[in-house]
Amino acid sequence: MPTHTAPDPIAMEVFSNRLLSIVEEMGHTLIRSSFSTNIKERKDCSVAMFDAAGRLIAQASHVPLHLGSLAGGVRAVLARYPLEAMRPGDAFIGNDAYLAGGTHAPDIGIVTPVFVEGRVRFLAANCGHHSDVGGSVPGSTSHTARSVFEEGIRLPVLRIRRAGEIDTDLLEMIAHNTRDFEERLLDLKVQIATNDRGAALMAELAARIGMAAVERAVDDLLAYTARRLRRRIAETGDNRGSFTTWLDDDGYGGDPVPVRATVTIRGERLTVDFTGSGPEARGSFNMPRNALEASVYYAVKAMLDPELMPNQGMFEAIAITAPEGTITNPRFPAAVGSRANTAQRVAGAVVGAFCRFLPPERRVASGNDVMSTIVFSGPARRGGRRFVYIETVGGGAGAQPDADGTDGTHVHVTNTSNLPAEALEREYPLLVEEYALVPDSGGAGEFRGGMGIARQIRSLDDRVVCHARLDGARRGPEGLARGRPGGLSRVVLDHGRPEEAAAPPKIVNHALAAGRSLRIETPGAGGYGPPERRRPEGIARDLADGRITPAAALSDYGFSDAVPPRGVRS
Repeated sequence: MPTHTAPDPIAMEVFSNRLLSIVEEMGHTLIRSSFSTNIKERKDCSVAMFDAAGRLIAQASHVPLHLGSLAGGVRAVLARYPLEAMRPGDAFIGNDAYLAGGTHAPDIGIVTPVFVEGRVRFLAANCGHHSDVGGSVPGSTSHTARSVFEEGIRLPVLRIRRAGEIDTDLLEMIAHNTRDFEERLLDLKVQIATNDRGAALMAELAARIGMAAVERAVDDLLAYTARRLRRRIAETGDNRGSFTTWLDDDGYGGDPVPVRATVTIRGERLTVDFTGSGPEARGSFNMPRNALEASVYYAVKAMLDPELMPNQGMFEAIAITAPEGTITNPRFPAAVGSRANTAQRVAGAVVGAFCRFLPPERRVASGNDVMSTIVFSGPARRGGRRFVYIETVGGGAGAQPDADGTDGTHVHVTNTSNLPAEALEREYPLLVEEYALVPDSGGAGEFRGGMGIARQIRSLDDRVVCHARLDGARRGPEGLARGRPGGLSRVVLDHGRPEEAAAPPKIVNHALAAGRSLRIETPGAGGYGPPERRRPEGIARDLADGRITPAAALSDYGFSDAVPPRGVRS
């Protein structure tokens, strides 16, 4: 009997890049062909390829949190429809966190079986964040939602296309339950077509090298990834570390909510335990299991092996536990719309736990670790439609032992682009008054934390309403090794005008008449190392660039043009 020889590492690398090129082509198709600004401009979408057993074999570098919706959606499809019940030309749709493996309702997934030699061999999947799917508020996500029934249309796993024919009745029913029928209808059709592109490329690969060779290469690739991560875990040594991050509240005010992660390494096994995290939220900050897993996998990969291939082999050595009825393991029908804020805190807690025992050169101060979100809605400029514009705004990334943190960037489980001011103003009756970094928001240290972002938008129509959902208004991101915390978030109405007023960090359905503005400032990040060790040229450069004010230079570093900095290394 022939035996399977050890895989050729060069051949495996070539095959891995072939798979990545397929999912990247899917991603380009989805982004270039979509109609909504949230997908075509902000790239709030993800794509992946799975094998017929539901194992992830390739994921494009889009939004890490979407792995939860992709993997959960594929599992739900396979549980609802056995492979033998699928036909060429079928496609399935779903979004619900409790019925379809989703993470929140706006992330609608499409899963398409890929037939090779008459059998389902792969499953192409993509997820797009739709700016509205109905519910009690525009954007379908409110921090005050108490159940998933307030968060828009709930889609279990449904066959949206049967043997090549789209179920138009179902598609239109979904689109009519949103605030922009045309945009939903067109984007969902693009999602279906995106998977067709991936299916064609996978079939072409199988025809070129043979299905048996593809299956063997997939097994080798997943086994290699699993071995590599187990080796990285074992190299770290037996260790244990805990770290707690905090949500400002659970959506209804009150005390801060802890998100606590304990990372334990024993041999080649890694466990992440969320015991000690806060109770199930009254509002929408609850985190479904699929979102929790995606956030943990991201953080482990980032801390142990950033170049690790994102596939099923990465998951085998990681165990995740979370007590039921907590914010990291909610019970139906708990609202989950704002789960990304909790996901950011989860990722930050896991990273912080690793920093308790990893060597100093591999540690990083806390980043902004939030999902600062704004939503504007009102009558569209054309077509008699209503628009819903959503944006998640970045902040500071944590400082490292040898570098300042990155200013104004998305961190952790989100990876979207900003919406350019030109595109925003062309599409909506809105004006971007300011888009800038926030001075003094990066935590002081030998290496400064990254800066937060200010985004100020003015309404040009009396019928506009807006939401803001910011966390990090109570407690700044932690510094490391005596570095200081990063700045806080805040919301301001009519900034720079006589009627300027501070607003709560979470507001919903706030009327914004023409000429009125909403400004958000997102958190900075923690600094690394004692501020007195920062080099004078770094302080002077920050002053010249406007990253810090003269007052902060003096109070944080003892630095002014006339006074040498206290104890600063020459």
